[in-house]
Amino acid sequence: MGTLLSPSTEIAASTNRVESPPAEWYALYTCSRHEKQVAAQLQQRDIGFFLPLYASVRRWKDRRVSLQLPLFPGYILVYTSLQHRIDVLNIPGAVRFVSFNGRPVALPESDLLRLRSGLDKGLRAQPHPYLKVGHRVRVRSGPLAGTEGILLRKKDQFRLIVSIDLIMRSVAVDIDAADVEPLG
Repeated sequence: MGTLLSPSTEIAASTNRVESPPAEWYALYTCSRHEKQVAAQLQQRDIGFFLPLYASVRRWKDRRVSLQLPLFPGYILVYTSLQHRIDVLNIPGAVRFVSFNGRPVALPESDLLRLRSGLDKGLRAQPHPYLKVGHRVRVRSGPLAGTEGILLRKKDQFRLIVSIDLIMRSVAVDIDAADVEPLG
């Protein structure tokens, strides 16, 4: 026979339920040069991830080889809830989530979506040393509209350095100078 609850008890019982936290993007630190292996395991386990790659031509003794390398060496971006972080950390090659005060910190989804959109549209990108100083600009138009970064000049082209502060990594992308505006 079931227990009959008064309406006030039912309300209290429903407010005490713990809702599962929503999934968010987190930076996962990996063992050196294990990003692709971790990505393969995440894919097998149906866990969302983003591993942006760039093409790099390497010259060895007698040949040139084109490699697909991680844009953020040592990191892979994972879409999960904190409730399921142990599933991610059990993957061989996964080390830990980027955390502050022992708690994983979520990445801004809007920045990741813009980066992914730009890469999907053929935007050329490559890793760049993390920069703290320089002229900050905001992209006004194009696939990276709204993104802030540091503008550099390389030969006849302009490059935008987009930094992800949480993981202290930067990416250099080619950009038209007309598409950016200076920040105050």
